[in-house]
Amino acid sequence: MSATRSPVTKARIQLGLRVALIGVVLVAALYAWNRTEQFLIHDARFVMSGPDGVDDASVIQVQGAAHASRRAVESTFASDMGRSVYLLPLAERRATLRTIDWVREATVARVWPNRVVVQLTERQPVAFVTLAPSRFGLIDGDGVILPPTADRFHLPVLRGVRAGDAIADRRDRVQRMQRVLRDLGDNAAKIAEVDVTDRGDIRVTQPYEGHMVTLILGDQRFALRYQNFLNHYAEIHDKLPGAGVLDLRLEDRITVVDEPGGA
Repeated sequence: MSATRSPVTKARIQLGLRVALIGVVLVAALYAWNRTEQFLIHDARFVMSGPDGVDDASVIQVQGAAHASRRAVESTFASDMGRSVYLLPLAERRATLRTIDWVREATVARVWPNRVVVQLTERQPVAFVTLAPSRFGLIDGDGVILPPTADRFHLPVLRGVRAGDAIADRRDRVQRMQRVLRDLGDNAAKIAEVDVTDRGDIRVTQPYEGHMVTLILGDQRFALRYQNFLNHYAEIHDKLPGAGVLDLRLEDRITVVDEPGGA
């Protein structure tokens, strides 16, 4: 007479079989993945190197580089040449690309079997800054100073920013300038210079009817104060043709400033 297995025993056997099956599947999957990975690493078809007679740089396709150095971008991948594209450390290369002049953001993508596509987003300059006497640079909205370029930009000069300032301070001053220009609307295109040396007492300079005029705008109501200048400048010019610095901080009057900082 054969013994009958209890339901508990059957359940344990079934569970054991399932666990064993899962283990076999996992081992097989790991083995298959290891074989696949070794294939991707060692097969010559995936090696980052150009065909015979073709420069290795052709392996790197760079998009969006108007000002950033293509040579600098390509040199970022110098240590990857001769190795499988599978081994390419995407995050590390992306971080390095972001340190290149003009590069604000970068993406790196593998294109099988052995190519890399780099997509750059470049920084957009918003003003000129003085780096040294008679030497200007460009600055973007993040406060990053950019190297010169042959391109021509119609931008104001931003005073009160130095290359040695902390990036957070530069960014803050750029944002103050942008706030003024946004408030001025269409009139912002006329502004030649914005001085944020005193961040609570902003000044703008522009040509107006053949003269350079500096307007002290303070720290608020920029559009209103600028419109006050437009409404009354003709009268001021008739009385004081040489007036070059106007204090607009009081809405009910315009004061002609004789000296910088005076009233």
